[in-house]
Amino acid sequence: MTAKEFVKILLAKEGLKMKELVQLANEKSDKKYTLDGLSHKMRLGTLRFEDAEFFAKILDYEIELRKIEKNVDN
Repeated sequence: MTAKEFVKILLAKEGLKMKELVQLANEKSDKKYTLDGLSHKMRLGTLRFEDAEFFAKILDYEIELRKIEKNVDN
């Protein structure tokens, strides 16, 4: 999954538009986010994992890594 797909899933789950995400991000961060900047990064595939993780956090989600359990047939 790309960062773009991840952010789009977050937006869909929360029923938000990118403009609303940008507003929330600007309220919660010292970093300046713009709708054009976010759209551009998503379009080019240059959105950083750090930003996707931040967006998840401000929407009350966490990213969890879980080891895949493999069934061993003996």
